[in-house]
Amino acid sequence: MDLSKILAISGRPGLYKHVAQSKTSVVVESLTDGKRSSAFAAEQISSLNDISVFTTGEDIKLEDVFKKIYKKETGKKAINPNSPAQELKKYFAEAVPEYDKDRVYVSDIKKIIKWYNILTDANLLEFKDEEESSDNKENTEKNKTEDNKD
Repeated sequence: MDLSKILAISGRPGLYKHVAQSKTSVVVESLTDGKRSSAFAAEQISSLNDISVFTTGEDIKLEDVFKKIYKKETGKKAINPNSPAQELKKYFAEAVPEYDKDRVYVSDIKKIIKWYNILTDANLLEFKDEEESSDNKENTEKNKTEDNKD
């Protein structure tokens, strides 16, 4: 999964896929309805790859948070992001127990869960395939090395 092409745009709901770059804007496509539009620098565009979550130790990348939720939900959608605050906190603590409860607000948890559900609906969260493909790649490289020894 490559989160570098998935964008969050300040002031706009949902997530967007980077389509093209122009001189003054970025052409994006909504992951929810597929509509294309332009996003300008003043709108504060953030790649999901650049976002991390505060923890009690080192901050963790958003992708790793998604992996933890994915594992907890076995690839299915997460809790409704409009659930009561206490339910959201409890759910997030189960998925990411090391998150910093003082610096990660309920609004952040809601946003992360919304994004996770959008990516799940768009079939963009495929962590098992990445692990399997890296295992296959290692096995292929190992076999090549063994073949070259002969």
